[in-house]
Amino acid sequence: MSITMRGPCEEAGESEEREKEAAAAAGCFAWVPEAEEGSDVDSDSDPETEGTHGLGELVKDTLYLRSCRVHSVVPASCFLRQGSAPELNLRHRGLGPQGARALASSLTANPYVKRLDLRDNGLCGTGAEALAGALSKSSSICDVDLSENQLGAVGAQAICAALTVNPTMQKVQLAGNSLEEQAAQYLAELLLAHTGLKSLDLSYNQLNDQAERIRKAVLVTGETLGPALAENTGLIELNISWNHLRGPGAIAFARGLEANIFLRVLDISYNGFGDPGASAVGEALRTNNVLEELNMSNNRISAVGALSLGLGLRVNQTLRSFVVSRNPMQSEGCLGVLKSVRDNPVSALELLDFSDIQVNRQFDDLASSVKVILPGLCIKTAARRVEYKKDLLPVFRPSLPASAPK
Repeated sequence: MSITMRGPCEEAGESEEREKEAAAAAGCFAWVPEAEEGSDVDSDSDPETEGTHGLGELVKDTLYLRSCRVHSVVPASCFLRQGSAPELNLRHRGLGPQGARALASSLTANPYVKRLDLRDNGLCGTGAEALAGALSKSSSICDVDLSENQLGAVGAQAICAALTVNPTMQKVQLAGNSLEEQAAQYLAELLLAHTGLKSLDLSYNQLNDQAERIRKAVLVTGETLGPALAENTGLIELNISWNHLRGPGAIAFARGLEANIFLRVLDISYNGFGDPGASAVGEALRTNNVLEELNMSNNRISAVGALSLGLGLRVNQTLRSFVVSRNPMQSEGCLGVLKSVRDNPVSALELLDFSDIQVNRQFDDLASSVKVILPGLCIKTAARRVEYKKDLLPVFRPSLPASAPK
């Protein structure tokens, strides 16, 4: 007898009969006055959570337990303990596609959750498809973390389609999901359609030249919103670090900053912008009057590229934090950047980070003189480990308790 082992991403979808049973379960609990007694569903829930609940919480818990039975999965105790808390943290729980199906049917009946954290659960594309329906209908969830779930293009398509029709969503994290060229198309469509999305994390993926589509989406959104701009509508924070942006793709992406009127925080660290990409970013900084934080760490930028960045810093009036650590620009490049900042009478810079770059005495002398002109500027180098505390933008200040499952 041969036994075939299958990973969570290779499991086939549920039979039509089971899906119908789950749907029926979802519909029959709108009136449930109490939970079933003596349920034989295995659960690692704490007996302390079996106290009195409000009717809404009771319906939610009962529906979840029934859904877990239908999909043959063990209920997550932290979901049962969640009660009416605004954050549901289920990261690292190994839910898999089946666990996602069980959770999805109960999320639609949960009006309490505002932040949903499902990081590292092996959801895969099929699990994402199961969650998509719940995310599209939820009027409470505004912050979702689906990082490290092997979503791929299939999962990205399902999630993006669901979020497109949900105006409530403001923050989405999709880091580490093996997103490549095909996924970039779905992400671009999301950015074009969802004008309320404020923060998007696409780090640790394989987005390359095709990420130009994302850049175009951000730019076109800015050109077409018109009157809505006064209401601060549009993407404010984008993290696309640890991807494959290099060559023409990096240049095209950087050029989008020139006309962008939304982004205030951009992380493009650990890509491969190189000197050509740095030159394009320098040009963008000359005209961009919105961006406040820019991270270009580890992007193969030499002294030549650093001098190009300096041309933008010489006239930029809004950038507060500029990080170019771990680049091979040496003292010459650091010196050129710092001179540009010194020569800008309207510079808003508070942090200039050259961490892990060795600088010479000439740089140290210039840094000392610049500190006299700009006493609020924090300059970091390999030898100068200075503490810098930044104020979060209002939209990113935590408004929810950072609760974690016990």
